[in-house]
This record gives sequence, structure tokens and C-alpha cells, in this order.
Amino acid sequence: MSHLKEWVEYGVLGLLLALSVWAVAIAVARFYHYRRIDVAAWGKRVELEADLTVGLTTIATVAANAPYVGLLGTVLGIMLTFQTLGLTGDIDVKTIMTGLALALKATAAGLLVAIPCVALNNALRRRVKLLLARWDAQHG
Repeated sequence: MSHLKEWVEYGVLGLLLALSVWAVAIAVARFYHYRRIDVAAWGKRVELEADLTVGLTTIATVAANAPYVGLLGTVLGIMLTFQTLGLTGDIDVKTIMTGLALALKATAAGLLVAIPCVALNNALRRRVKLLLARWDAQHG
């Protein structure tokens, strides 16, 4: 049972950590790309927009799904807590609170991943709009 508890804790938190690193890496790459891009060099607006939006769907997907991954960890943690209580018959407040704290840690981690990803996605999409507006102004 303790192996399953560790798998849930480290699996969910590890997945959330991996998703956040992936999203931040894409965001940093996009910010650097936007700083170097010359919108005048693009002949077609649709090609420029396609280039500018590469990776943004991934960041948005992480932002949208991280709370659900955290919620999954919470549900699994609560299930394990109840199963442990059922198997042992130990209705100890310490045991219950430890299990619930583990479960809620997953929800908090999911939110800690989602909130910055939403902010990064919004900032990047705003930058895309500005670059496209610059292209529009240069090309009539």
C-alpha cells in the first residue's frame, strides 16, 4: 500500500513538474524568437501567424489540464487514505490528516503549474497580436 501511495505522490508531482518544465521551456524559446523576428521579412500574414503560434497550444493545454492532473492526485490520495483506514480499522486523526494533506498537495501543485502557464500563454498571445499588428501596418 505504501508503494502505491508513493507512486501517486511522486507520479502526479513528477508529471506536473515535467509539464511545467516543458511549458516554460517552450515559452522561453518563443520569447527569444519574438525578440529576433523581423515581421517585414514575411510575405504572407498567415505564414507569419503560423510561425508565431508554434508551441502556444502546448502551453495552453498544460495550463488547462494541470488542475485536472492535480485533482486526479487528490482523488487517488483520498481513495488510498480511505482504503488504508478500511484495511487497518485505525481511525486515528493523525492518519487521516496525513493522508488528506498528501491528497491536497497534488491539487496545490496542479494550480501552481496552471496559473503561471495561463499567464505565459496570455503574454505570448499578446505578443503575437502585437507582431501581427506590426505586420499589418507595414503591409497596408
